[in-house]
Amino acid sequence: MIENYDIGLMGLAVMGQNLVLNMVDHGYKVAVFNRTVSKVDEFINQPECKAKAEHLVGTHSLKELVSKLKRPRKVMLMIQSKDAVPAPEVTLYPNIAAIDAVIEELLTLLEPGDVIIDGGNTHFRDTERRTKFVESKGLLYIGTGVSGGEEGARKGPSMMPGGSEKAWNFVKDIFQSISAKVGTKKDIPCCEWVGSRGAGHYVKMVHNGIEYGDMQLICEAYWMLKNAVNFSNEEIYATFSEWNKGELDSYLIDITKDIFTVKDKETGKYLVDLILDTAGAKGTGKWMSQLALDIGAPSSLVTEAVYARCISAMKEARVRASKILNGPAGTYKGDKKLFVEQIRKALYASKICSYAQGYVQMQAAGREYDWQLQYGQIAMLWRGGCIIRAVFLERIKEAFDADPKLENLLLAPYFREVVESAQDAWRHVVKTAIELGIPVPAFSTALSYYDSYRSAVLPANLLQAQRDYFGAHTYQRTDKPTEGPFHTDWITEKQ
Repeated sequence: MIENYDIGLMGLAVMGQNLVLNMVDHGYKVAVFNRTVSKVDEFINQPECKAKAEHLVGTHSLKELVSKLKRPRKVMLMIQSKDAVPAPEVTLYPNIAAIDAVIEELLTLLEPGDVIIDGGNTHFRDTERRTKFVESKGLLYIGTGVSGGEEGARKGPSMMPGGSEKAWNFVKDIFQSISAKVGTKKDIPCCEWVGSRGAGHYVKMVHNGIEYGDMQLICEAYWMLKNAVNFSNEEIYATFSEWNKGELDSYLIDITKDIFTVKDKETGKYLVDLILDTAGAKGTGKWMSQLALDIGAPSSLVTEAVYARCISAMKEARVRASKILNGPAGTYKGDKKLFVEQIRKALYASKICSYAQGYVQMQAAGREYDWQLQYGQIAMLWRGGCIIRAVFLERIKEAFDADPKLENLLLAPYFREVVESAQDAWRHVVKTAIELGIPVPAFSTALSYYDSYRSAVLPANLLQAQRDYFGAHTYQRTDKPTEGPFHTDWITEKQ
């Protein structure tokens, strides 16, 4: 049998199918397999696939898939949770595809030097574990984040590979060919090696967490426009369209403006107004928040964004509470045109804080897990193809180019100046929201983070005294920095 296919892909859900077609469009020969074998035949027999038959072959088993591949063989797994087979050990997070059994089967079919690739939204700790396990068997492993959804997978995603560094040269051409391209000549791929073991999936997780924050901030700006300024959907569309021409130019702002133009064909009403206000989540935002707590990184904005989705899901409870609990109501009485500009500034300043927190968490994770992350380069991975793609990311690249050891984006001259110039507007928007009873948890937590970070002294001195009082946890003294730790018998001292 002729082994002449460049890569094999298992998992023909929407993302898998579109990645395959993307690879074929770029001249690569791809063998495909799916546990539900009928999906293989359905996919191969699609007109678009039939037209590319010389670059595409369907297989009905992993063994057959492997037999079609050039050496070193490369098998990419795009397995959804519902398609996964039981794993030999319980995965750390059961809602992520349990691919361990597939890996075990592949290890019996592949040879040392071959590459297994996981392109799913996998928890980085599973990727850390699997990389070490696969390497112990003489093979190579890649865990790659793939962002951009169905459209990105088909036309060019953002890809964040990590794992066995020796594997990079074997997949680099394929990954960079199919990824999104940026730059004036559209020749810079939004794909580069991120780091060892689980680094790629960790960076993808942070991307998703920032995405949670971006979406929540945009929703709060919308809610202020709708309820404080009393804008119609047409006016909100015009506002977001204008915002998308400046600093906030991004994919999320762009699609948001479009949403306000769509009317329901049955009722003639704007569709956005007919959508139930309960938000779903797949878990990656929660992971970022949990892992931030593990390493002591103050990623408060993504946490608030997750909580906002949680409270949105409490629809019936909120409806009951709305009939019992009272609060302020009304609209903004000042200069509305000026206030809209203040909302824009508050949104941009909060967005900067969100990214600052994400980068602080990645820096902490890099130290904790011994990853040599290139922070400016990561910004460029997100510049195209992914959900958080934005012109703003080029500013992050510039900041880290100027200072590779930059400890917080807020300290970079551009971001410092933007946030300082937005402060009055930002504070006014948050204050107005509070006065009108409009919830803006992401705006306000971003502002609290900024105020905390710029404070040389915080009230944690009292907190440490409390901990020492009830638990003898000790404390340090400002007047004796080289001595200590100290403990006080607070009851005795009181007497």
